[in-house]
Amino acid sequence: MGFETLDWIAISTYFALLLAITWWVVLRSRDTADDYFLAGRNLGWWVVGASIFASNIGSEHLVGLAGSGCTDGVAMAHYELHAWCLLILAWVFVPFYARSKVFTMPEFLERRFSPASRWVLSVISLVGYVLTKIAVGIFAGGVVFRTLLPELRLDLGFVVMDSFWIGSFLVIILTGVYTVAGGLRAVVYTDAVQTVVLVIGSALVTIFGLKALGGWGQLRLECGSDMFNLWKPLIPAGMQGTWEPVMSETRIAWYFNGNYPWLGMLFCAPIIGLWYWCTDQYIVQRALGAPNEREARRGSICAAFLKLLPVFIFIIPGMICFALAKSGKIAELREALYTAGTLDNEKCQAAFPLLVRHILPQGVRGIVVAGLLAALMSSLSSVFNASSTLFTMDFYSKFRPGASQHKLVWMGRIATVVMVIIGLLWVPVIQGARGLYHYLQSVQGYLAPPIFVVFFLGIFSKRLNSKGCLAALVVGFLLGVFRLAVDTPIKLIEGFQYQQGSLLWIVSNIYFQYYSLFIFIVSVFVMIAVSWWTSAPSYDRISGLTYGTLNEEHRRLSRGSWDLREVAASALVLLVILAAYLYFNG
Repeated sequence: MGFETLDWIAISTYFALLLAITWWVVLRSRDTADDYFLAGRNLGWWVVGASIFASNIGSEHLVGLAGSGCTDGVAMAHYELHAWCLLILAWVFVPFYARSKVFTMPEFLERRFSPASRWVLSVISLVGYVLTKIAVGIFAGGVVFRTLLPELRLDLGFVVMDSFWIGSFLVIILTGVYTVAGGLRAVVYTDAVQTVVLVIGSALVTIFGLKALGGWGQLRLECGSDMFNLWKPLIPAGMQGTWEPVMSETRIAWYFNGNYPWLGMLFCAPIIGLWYWCTDQYIVQRALGAPNEREARRGSICAAFLKLLPVFIFIIPGMICFALAKSGKIAELREALYTAGTLDNEKCQAAFPLLVRHILPQGVRGIVVAGLLAALMSSLSSVFNASSTLFTMDFYSKFRPGASQHKLVWMGRIATVVMVIIGLLWVPVIQGARGLYHYLQSVQGYLAPPIFVVFFLGIFSKRLNSKGCLAALVVGFLLGVFRLAVDTPIKLIEGFQYQQGSLLWIVSNIYFQYYSLFIFIVSVFVMIAVSWWTSAPSYDRISGLTYGTLNEEHRRLSRGSWDLREVAASALVLLVILAAYLYFNG
């Protein structure tokens, strides 16, 4: 890469800052579960918001989202413009979470329904973290190192590690050091620093990329209107402006239907988004660390503003990389992205680090590489901490109720190490997937629907009971695992296919968003049906945990936690989202 002194100074400064923050946190920490897992519930709104953003904007974005921009343009911006989901967290869920004072989302589900539902959700969450967050983070770290340092090799005698595996292991080790040492407090304070580094670094890639290409107008010219259209990739050709897409999509819903069919985007994407932003331990743990409802709400709204940035700092750079390769202005990019004259989807996953390698001047490159490392490490540190919290508080503390605070902290650290090892074993499956971001969205689409159903229906209806919740979780989870089991041989075994027309062939060829909608519909039906066929829950026990069981004190305290400033900020987020949808219409 031709790193020079300024580049190494920037990277060294970044790591020195992380080390200093970790040391400061360790000196201030108390050896208690509350401090280790929730930072003593003393996080300010800016730290909450920055940490939510940094946790979300990780490896899947700098590798997968930029790669999606390179191949499909702004189509995946639909997911990023779901910043409105954070407003749902701020206004709908934060009051319930703040009142309950829980450590984990499964613990909240236990308060609302039953201990059994808590354990089932904990299992689903841990499985989901292995299949998505941990494995994807490890894989993306390898992709970045393979692109930036392709010649790197390490001969251990019994095995030779290339730059991909060296990068994967380095990211894990570096992240694990401060995560294990400082817990959530170290994670969120380093996240705040990493957010600044990541945004500045990614913005520099966009600025220098546009300069190399010739400006925004040249980008639109090279990419064409289709890549700048949020809607066109979702509607079959020749059917714009009619109701035929609805009927057409319904008729061929059993088969893979190109990139991101609009019916799936319209109904499935919000389900995944609301599950992720409002009920996933990985995200919500930051809000749980706030001292009160006001700080948690403001932090969530702050994160909503920050969440609008990825369209411009990840998707647009991916499109710039495509435009530079297509135009031939940087011959190395065309060689890196094309195979036999055709754009290679797998190679496009390296679009962002390729730009870093080929367009940035000396000195700036070090800042951006520090931003890449920040993205990789922030997402991994968040999932490490969330996993250890789930295992320790939802499993270990239940089986060992007399365990000391010191023992709980150490079990959390051991759980983190185990999750990392399992994640490493899953990396080969991701390498066979169609695309990193597509892989992530598909797995989440299989696991998210039943969780979304039990949380949302659970707070809006006091009649739904623990039996209905447990049935929906189990049935939905089994349907999701079944699809994953069907898909795995296709990804692992080259040339493997099921017999055409067989049940497994039909299941494997249903587009992932349609299958996700199927799980959602089944989960809703099961939860409502089982709940109404069995006795109603005790409303006194769930007081304050549903809208139907709020008393005047609950409402008064919640109303006193916000004013016109929070309302105006939320309205501004919605206006920016609307403006983005209006602009990206081709």
